[in-house]
Amino acid sequence: MEIDAWVWWLIGAVGLGIPLVITAMPEFGMFSAGAVAAAITAALGGGVVAQVLVFVVVSVALIAVVRPYAVRQRNAAPAGAATGIDALKGRQAVVLERVDRSGGRIKLAGEIWSARSYDEENSFEPGQKVDVVEIDGATAIVM
Repeated sequence: MEIDAWVWWLIGAVGLGIPLVITAMPEFGMFSAGAVAAAITAALGGGVVAQVLVFVVVSVALIAVVRPYAVRQRNAAPAGAATGIDALKGRQAVVLERVDRSGGRIKLAGEIWSARSYDEENSFEPGQKVDVVEIDGATAIVM
């Protein structure tokens, strides 16, 4: 039983995808995409030379185009920049529904959030501005 060339290329693509997952090096993903392109070439009847050329051209093109873009994106954010919910801490929000220790609603970063007061004795009325102290799940803790 002889295995077709396109199957070998797909096995190679999977083999190149494994180090991508283990090492998080995107170059392996680009080589894997090149192997998939070579598998398509083989399935369409391309010869060995055409398959290797497609693999090399696609892999090099992806590395030449995608890698510099990814590096620019990685370097665009300052080191230690807060992202996700960490970026919301310290921001100001507007109270939409009365906020006290048991709950309420605020508008934070253009979105409606459930909120509760940091201190039991404090409550905030609609229209007041509050500061976000922390995020607890989907609830903003404000003062």
